[in-house]
Amino acid sequence: MSNTQVRDGGLEDLGIKAGQVNLNWNEARLYEEAVRRGEAEVAEGGPLVVKTGAHTGRSAKDKFTVRDAETEDQVWWDTNASITPENFEALWQDFQSHMSGKEVFVQQLFGGADLDHRLPVRVVNELAWHSLFIRHLLRIPTADEYAGFDAEFTIINLPSFKADPARHGCRSETVIAVDFNRRMVLIGGTSYAGETKKSVFTILNYLLPKKKIMPMHCSVNVGSQDDAAIFFGLSGTGKTTLSADASRTLVGDDEHGWSENGLFNFEGGCYAKMIRLSAEAEPEIYATTKMWGTVLENVVMDEETRQLDLDDASLAENSRGAYPMSAIPNASETGRCGQPKNLVMLTCDAFGIMPPIAKLTPAQAMYHFLSGYTAKVAGTEKGVTEPSATFSACFGAPFMPRHPAEYGALLRELIAEHDVDCWLVNTGWTGGAYGTGQRMPIKATRGLLNAALDGSLNSAAFREDPNFGFMVPISVPGVDDSILDPRSTWADGAAYDAQAAKLVSMFLENFKTFESHVAPYVRAAAPKLRERAKTLETAAE
Repeated sequence: MSNTQVRDGGLEDLGIKAGQVNLNWNEARLYEEAVRRGEAEVAEGGPLVVKTGAHTGRSAKDKFTVRDAETEDQVWWDTNASITPENFEALWQDFQSHMSGKEVFVQQLFGGADLDHRLPVRVVNELAWHSLFIRHLLRIPTADEYAGFDAEFTIINLPSFKADPARHGCRSETVIAVDFNRRMVLIGGTSYAGETKKSVFTILNYLLPKKKIMPMHCSVNVGSQDDAAIFFGLSGTGKTTLSADASRTLVGDDEHGWSENGLFNFEGGCYAKMIRLSAEAEPEIYATTKMWGTVLENVVMDEETRQLDLDDASLAENSRGAYPMSAIPNASETGRCGQPKNLVMLTCDAFGIMPPIAKLTPAQAMYHFLSGYTAKVAGTEKGVTEPSATFSACFGAPFMPRHPAEYGALLRELIAEHDVDCWLVNTGWTGGAYGTGQRMPIKATRGLLNAALDGSLNSAAFREDPNFGFMVPISVPGVDDSILDPRSTWADGAAYDAQAAKLVSMFLENFKTFESHVAPYVRAAAPKLRERAKTLETAAE
């Protein structure tokens, strides 16, 4: 590594003629600088409070991937917007001009805790708090690792840059452009720091499958017997809450890989939702809002008392907090564990159809992984009275450059190779749909989940669900048997059947996208509508 690289992290070699380069500043320096510049304010207890302006979440429609000879047959263009290499070159030239003479912050970090497969990344920011944010979220090298650090990807985030759609081939003044050939991501026109974090996830989702390593949008925890568990789930399904178990070590809450070495966290920190967070429901996460150095995005603060109001969504419904994993008492120091024993797919079924837990075959697991189902409750819009189904392939479609079937096939292979038990857990409604039924009791969910993770649920008696074909336990100690049969919790069985038929049809319609890309046994794992008489006969047996 040259002296120039030591001083500026290799920016000059990239053709960037920045002014002052603040390389690998630690948390205290970045905290101090963010306050000095007026980028952030300090709340009671010491967290930094920042506002991201117009963008309070990801700008998914402004994300583009360069379409070239390398990516043409690798990227799933149905869901990934493209730009030309010429567009990216113009954008890159303008980014270089924009940074000329400008003070920037550079962090050299790792994406991934697996020492054999981690990705060295260079992150360039113009905001001090952005540099602190990504230092929290990724993994920090040791002194020896800094000495030989050689970045394989560069991410540059310039909120003050405004893109030109005509020149850059984008949609607006905001742009997130990924070039896998140049190994570079350019982010402009947004102050939402999550774009940087998710860019690393996108890169790993592209690179790792080539090495037969499964990238996953999931949380992971592990028990004392090295009995690791994977938790997939979209927002609102309870992924963070259920994986945060005091009796198990938290490996990570959002992004992981599955290699020949076991499971590993991509990150070194957490990026948790803050809106309506309570000390009672999530005490460990709540404690970080009173902690020095936590970065709080769009959380409302009283200017006089410096106290936070986590219930106030006037700045954003998607208020967030970024903090290192070390802030969580029961978190893994290494970010690694062994091969998983269990895989859990969480869904919040607001239609009240799915059982609280079901066991899946590997083919069913692939089917539900590709479906990525949950349901959102009816909103406040006039006339909207029913829940709405949400399907996000692989439980993270916006971050998956490759075709979902590629990830699904890799997941199925790993499940079979390591003999992993797969479960579908419904944290949604029982006794009826949203508005009629009730939310699944958290005590019952935890009891069923614990029985699955400790292996005792495998010895239970099961029945086949008449609609989805997966196996549902008939009786579990400590759990009300009636809740295990969703139809019996409804006052009107015929209404349940009608709603079940609607939900099954939604699954079938959504899966048409994948039918030609999966094997017959996966298509055979699809839910089926069956005659009620046959259902009753099966139940009686």
